[in-house]
Amino acid sequence: MGKALFIIDVQNDFTEGGALGVDGGAAVAAAITEHLRAHADEYAIILASRDWHDRDNDNGGHFATDAEPDFVNTWPVHCVAGTNGAEYHPALDTSRVGYHIRKGQGVPAYSIFEGRTEAGSTVHNLLDEHGIDTVDVVGIATDYCVRASALDALNHGQRVRVLTGLVAGVAPGSSEAALAELAHAGAELVDKP
Repeated sequence: MGKALFIIDVQNDFTEGGALGVDGGAAVAAAITEHLRAHADEYAIILASRDWHDRDNDNGGHFATDAEPDFVNTWPVHCVAGTNGAEYHPALDTSRVGYHIRKGQGVPAYSIFEGRTEAGSTVHNLLDEHGIDTVDVVGIATDYCVRASALDALNHGQRVRVLTGLVAGVAPGSSEAALAELAHAGAELVDKP
């Protein structure tokens, strides 16, 4: 069986200066690139997700258009398909990424499992096709999309490691709670391999 790497939403809008930028996002992008230089050959497949929201609608209520965002279910406009905000952060080297997953096209989406490749493949199918039984998870944000992706990987029968030195969250309290939840659900928390 093999190991996969999930790189979650390392996008301009989720790093400093972006529409929903988190502190430490740019540093995480650079650190993931260093991790790839040192460890890419350990992974059978490497997948990177991006929010890829529609420009012409509220994406199933995900974008706050009629009221202030509540930052729980509704958010400011972010990661609109084809914009600079939706692009990977420039410090993230994606040359070793084998599969680019787009999620949130017209609907709210947090987990990488809610997305697809441009060719239409699901993450679940890619893991099965490549005989994956272990997933390392890195990226942004610890307390939202990293959390959702890791939980879904566990629910799909994967052994999951969250590389805590390669994630950044929206807020310290909610990030710590997310990591505790993941550990309780069966994920292994490791600083770096």
